[in-house]
Amino acid sequence: MKYTLSVTNSCNLSCKYCYIGKKNDVMGLNIVEEIIKFIFKYTPKTERIEIGFFGGEPLLELGLIKGIASRVESHPSFDPDRVEFTLTTNGTLLNEEAARFINKRSIAYCVSCDGPPEVHNANRRFKNGRASSPLIERNLKRALDLFPSVLVNAVYTPTTLSKLPSVVDYFSSLGLKQMYLSPDFSADWSKDDIALLPEVYNNVADRYIEFYRVGRPHFINLIDLKITAMLRGGYQATERCSMGRGEFAFAPSGNIYPCERLIGNDDGVTHCIGNILTGLNASGMACKTAEGGEVNARCAVCAIKEYCMNWCGCSNYFSSGFYNRVSPFLCASERAAITAAHRAFQIIENESKVTFNEHLSGMPAANCMKG
Repeated sequence: MKYTLSVTNSCNLSCKYCYIGKKNDVMGLNIVEEIIKFIFKYTPKTERIEIGFFGGEPLLELGLIKGIASRVESHPSFDPDRVEFTLTTNGTLLNEEAARFINKRSIAYCVSCDGPPEVHNANRRFKNGRASSPLIERNLKRALDLFPSVLVNAVYTPTTLSKLPSVVDYFSSLGLKQMYLSPDFSADWSKDDIALLPEVYNNVADRYIEFYRVGRPHFINLIDLKITAMLRGGYQATERCSMGRGEFAFAPSGNIYPCERLIGNDDGVTHCIGNILTGLNASGMACKTAEGGEVNARCAVCAIKEYCMNWCGCSNYFSSGFYNRVSPFLCASERAAITAAHRAFQIIENESKVTFNEHLSGMPAANCMKG
């Protein structure tokens, strides 16, 4: 089970594609206490618990985050082998106190960074317009020295799509080996942008192949997750979208959403499925879905549908307006990623003795720990 706590919707950056409402709310301890009760009550005893700290910028509320972790660990049902903490940050506020906290609790540390300065600063600047890349690069290097594992998530837009291979090169040059490349699904992707996807994704795959050739495998979600899906005969049930069932997100107000990407302005209506103080709203669990002819009929007969993320409700919503409707961009992106990943897999398998056992077991990121 995955639980994401948006501890604040305040942020010290002003990213052009941000989907979080511009408020200064902070999660109260009364809300925190109820969320913790909900987590341990709702999660089946046999399932693991992932608790993610999110925002806004969560490290603006480091004291609150530390308090939440302590309260979770004080719960009678807490099991350190069962509970995992994660933190998604913009990378500007890493200090000694935060580093000690992250290390002490082995928190999975993920930095939102779009790539080299000319790419990153196109969309991710401080509120006063100042470039954020110099500080983030310094803190990324520091994090690599401090933590056993550092993840990075890069959002790409129509204007930065062509730069994606250089984004991979940049991260690798810093020493980062776990990369998530995420499109801005809400952007206006033109036919020309979509036509460019196969070339760009194949260029990313070329980098991926070369990393294996030199004995330094990298995890790149665009490639690795597709190889994993292909080796396992498709996405497993536990890997598919479970928003509102196996995944919940909590706004500072206590409102409950099926995914952190759907908190938005936290108006308590759009996507909201309840409040932690009043309970889940069963009727709200019915997602905004398209019916009849509005659902892509071609998905049902597509030869590669099992390897496609056509089931991701958030991605579908931001790109088509419906949880169950795949947009032309998402379809083209998935097809290009699957094709590029298949080519990369075949080349690596033919050239080396790599077995991809980690992918087959559903743990593709483990491969990058070897090089």
